[in-house]
Amino acid sequence: MISSRRKDRARGFKRTRLLQIIPNAVTVTALCTGLSSIRFALMERWEMAVTLIIIAAILDGLDGSVARLLRASSRFGAELDSLSDFIAFGVAPALVLYLYTLQNWAGAGWAVALLFSTAQALRLARFNSRLDVPEDPEWTKSYSVGVPAPAGAFIALLPLMSHFAWDINLSEHPYFIAAFMILSALLMVSRIPTFLIKNVQLANKHVRMILIAVAIFVAALFSAPWATLTACAFLYLASIPISLMKYKRTNKKSTN
Repeated sequence: MISSRRKDRARGFKRTRLLQIIPNAVTVTALCTGLSSIRFALMERWEMAVTLIIIAAILDGLDGSVARLLRASSRFGAELDSLSDFIAFGVAPALVLYLYTLQNWAGAGWAVALLFSTAQALRLARFNSRLDVPEDPEWTKSYSVGVPAPAGAFIALLPLMSHFAWDINLSEHPYFIAAFMILSALLMVSRIPTFLIKNVQLANKHVRMILIAVAIFVAALFSAPWATLTACAFLYLASIPISLMKYKRTNKKSTN
């Protein structure tokens, strides 16, 4: 008697372990979370809308690690991740900010939203095109070419987070929101090397200080979440010139 597994093989069916779809499930959850932020923006619940995009960014940082841990990495997962990133960090922030204030700027506000989303798409397309390129030197893995998709959304949402932190009403100043969206778009499509935090290597002597800094960050996040996230966004922007200088210095050493 032929076993059920053999029958499935004979019919051309393939089986997939449940563990192998967990990374893709995390990616789909990030997509749905980011997309749901638009719903809350339509309801003018701005804090929830931004919170959902931040949660999507956290999930986006987890899916790749989960895939590597479970040895479930695949080209399908990589493509799904890019589509999720575009929805959660390209479409959702643009629409949230458009509904928040850019719609008061008529056609110019919509043009800025389109610019941001297009820049996000170009950034992701460039990332996908490098998947089949031979691997770069090991030290380059600590850097991203241009600002990553979640960080781009984080920068664009910085004025809105400032509004939550200090009750600064920016809804009547669309040009201020537009400036950060344009800055984010330019950084995403640029070729400026930026620190890829998850791959940055640290000396063992710095581990304790980093853990203390994490504890302080968590305490600040619970005490003043939006002020803390706003400060993190400004610190990230300040780190870009540092990452560029360090990249050039390391590149010069490796070529000599």
